[in-house]
Amino acid sequence: MSSSLPKTMRGVQVSKTGGTEVLEYHTDLPTPTPKAGELLVRNTVIGINYIDTYFRTGLYPSPKPEILGREAAGEVVALGPSGVEGFKEGDRVVWMGTGGYAEYTAAPAAKTLKIPEGISSEDACAAIIQALTAITLVEEAHKVEKGDWVLVLAATGGVGGWLCQILRAKGAHTIGTVGSDGKVEEAKRLGAEVVVVEGEGKVEEAVKEKTGGEGVRAVFDGVGKAAFDRSLEVVGRKGTVVSFGNASGAVEPFSISKLTAKNAKVARPTLNNYVYTREEYEKYADEMFRLMTEAKFDVRVHKTYPLKDVAQAHQDIESRKTMGKLLMTP
Repeated sequence: MSSSLPKTMRGVQVSKTGGTEVLEYHTDLPTPTPKAGELLVRNTVIGINYIDTYFRTGLYPSPKPEILGREAAGEVVALGPSGVEGFKEGDRVVWMGTGGYAEYTAAPAAKTLKIPEGISSEDACAAIIQALTAITLVEEAHKVEKGDWVLVLAATGGVGGWLCQILRAKGAHTIGTVGSDGKVEEAKRLGAEVVVVEGEGKVEEAVKEKTGGEGVRAVFDGVGKAAFDRSLEVVGRKGTVVSFGNASGAVEPFSISKLTAKNAKVARPTLNNYVYTREEYEKYADEMFRLMTEAKFDVRVHKTYPLKDVAQAHQDIESRKTMGKLLMTP
């Protein structure tokens, strides 16, 4: 590693599970050294995802201590000894992996992409996980077709906003749910034709009215426990409930015989298994960049926080009051 690089860096470490108080901001963490297949990236913008809170609380077990963060964008400043073909120092990149809440990350070359001209590092970071999640959900978890009626929960959230825009472009019809009246117009702007405020409107009635009682072709459910039974109720015959998040808690075990009445399917996908190979990753990333440039999709950033304010960022994302992506700068 270049001698001009600092030996220590700013970063956020989690040594035990718990609330936001376990997010420890440090200024003297060791700067990582890239191994084979890794690139040392100086992160200029860091993404926050709801899944980060699962690793913090222990809902998803992970070794501690750890540096949270699943993606960031920045500049390549050093290369591992092998397995980094196609990259050079100075490349502007966005990556998926672990260890993002830091000034530097040894990012996996296999999950790193050069950012095309015309796309900012901020937009690339804001899009990489949420946009790829949305694209793969509608292409692989349930292949949405033109004219389909689809239900999207948390329609103004990070993934939900991308889903609404993609579904509109596909010619599908979207019923979206939101957490408050203040999010209704944003959901409509993004592409939801019908918007229901959770706790105030009846999702079941909206689905029945718009589908003639047949139910939706798919439910994209990032809410989890609180919404899962309803998702099974409103999905139509031969439809799919795509459960991709646990914002309200993990879905409890259920009897598979519940699916029999409508020949319904339940999918519990994770993005990494849709972009497992480099070929898959580049295929969907190319589509993401196309949507951002040619189709002019809206990359929505709720707020950018200093890294030292990570606890506030976690509180905000858990409040369910945000719209769009939360970012940090080291």
